Amino acid sequence: MRSKTLFILAVLLAFAASGSARVRVVMQNGKRVIYNDGVGEKSPGAGRKRAVGEQQWLATRITRPSEFDPLITRAANDHSLDPRLVKSVMLVESGFNPSAVSPKGARGLMQLMPETASRHGARNVHDPAQNIAAGTRYLSHLLNLFDGNLEKSLAAYNAGEGAVARYGGIPPYDETRNYVRRALTAYYGTPYAGGSGATLTGGFGKPAGKPVHIERDSQNRPVLTTARPSAPVLRRLS
Repeated sequence: MRSKTLFILAVLLAFAASGSARVRVVMQNGKRVIYNDGVGEKSPGAGRKRAVGEQQWLATRITRPSEFDPLITRAANDHSLDPRLVKSVMLVESGFNPSAVSPKGARGLMQLMPETASRHGARNVHDPAQNIAAGTRYLSHLLNLFDGNLEKSLAAYNAGEGAVARYGGIPPYDETRNYVRRALTAYYGTPYAGGSGATLTGGFGKPAGKPVHIERDSQNRPVLTTARPSAPVLRRLS
């Protein structure tokens, strides 16, 4: 027992010496699990001098395991979404902090406003399972509403459906434009310059990551994937 304790302490010290990452030891099924998931961790500033550093941070930060990964996968599978997309939204929204509260009142891991959380089934908005399930359901709703358009859907998650509908694309808000870039940088795993479709505003340029294919499953729900379709139950949207 003493040797195990010393080993865990040694691992924690090694992580602590490596930088700003926050390390935690969690008991799961009677076993100690060490997470370097940086709960509540802040990304580098988004100023011009630090923009490249933030993009790199997002692209690499998303690959680190999180204790919420099983809940993310379950919720994403329930709504035929890519778990990495859900995790990318969570990273940008809260830094994986279930206690996060924004100045505007958005709460929890997926930063849901109370009305949105209630509408999508979360009674306790700070409960990770309920928050992730509700946030994923809301993201799926937005993707259906905007025909699978990632930029519009993410913009609506940040600024609201009405703002995206009013401007016919990403609203001309610096916060929202930066939000879309950051979320898609995490999702693609590479700095995202933006889409070139006619529905986008502001001349974002071309995407730097893999193209996302929008498909339908056997229940006619949208499925986002960066891989070519292989399952017979899926069909590409026309």
